Amino acid sequence: MARNEFDLIARYFEHQNVNRRDVALSIGDDCALLEVPAGSQLAVSTDSLVAGTHFLANADPALVAHKALASNLSDLAAMGATPAWVSLALTMPSPDEQWLKPFCQGFFALADYYNVQLVGGDTTKGPLSITITVHGFVPQGKALTRGGAEAGDWVYVTGNLGDSAAGLALLLGDKCLDDEKLKATLLERHYRAQPRILAGQALRGVASAALDISDGLISDLGHILKRSGLGADIEVDRIPLSPELCQFEPNDTQARQMALSSGEEYELCFTVPEQNRGALDTTLAHSGVKATCIGQLRSGSGIKLVRDGQELDWHLHGYDHFAE
Repeated sequence: MARNEFDLIARYFEHQNVNRRDVALSIGDDCALLEVPAGSQLAVSTDSLVAGTHFLANADPALVAHKALASNLSDLAAMGATPAWVSLALTMPSPDEQWLKPFCQGFFALADYYNVQLVGGDTTKGPLSITITVHGFVPQGKALTRGGAEAGDWVYVTGNLGDSAAGLALLLGDKCLDDEKLKATLLERHYRAQPRILAGQALRGVASAALDISDGLISDLGHILKRSGLGADIEVDRIPLSPELCQFEPNDTQARQMALSSGEEYELCFTVPEQNRGALDTTLAHSGVKATCIGQLRSGSGIKLVRDGQELDWHLHGYDHFAE
């Protein structure tokens, strides 16, 4: 039984499968010592997940760990970066090893898959929360950013949208399903999103701007538009929906509204100049991820949702951490 913070660190965090050659000094000192490859820039992202806000306190710890790390890795994917290191700050009401053991199993399973080494962090007493900082490499001057798009560029998304929102609705009891297989699939997609690392790397030099969909497409696309000083026309019937979402929500309009506003999807939204469209399918072929063109950028501002040539009066918004 771990008795204190140092026992927890020694038992659960010091021993791991990934030991990267670019880590000169890892857990156990005041700082980690890390080596950035020549010709690369360091991409860094930090996210916090709080019990009751981002996950239910009684949720499976292994799934919570996957979600926490995947959300950060998705930020690296959006920049076209290769993951390398991670630090973890974990706040718990008590040193609960029955919670911590499956949490670490879920965390290190995903870290191992992407060859990410835990190099530091902190444990402390308090309300349950998880803060993760990931580091990755991207070739000098090749990072994808939210700026750089131009009028006429085409708007794409990877994968399907809306499944995470459906899973969340099931978790919160907003909707019930008799189909246990469908329920399990949607819950899995809410908790176990797959960061689009290979797709992000493939888009370097092809996409003009990119980000990951964490707060909902209708909200996140707005960040590209703001940074690039543009507007966008989005064809709602092109939004890619999974068969499971259509089964969950048979009303097509409501399903598409869900897909537009669903947060925690961790798919990529990116823009592509006309001259690069022909190379896109070949570029993404090895990633195993589909990409769907859903609209086009234009001069002006704001997002117009269009169906059959007519602008729709849909008042949608994404997730806002401080919304009342």
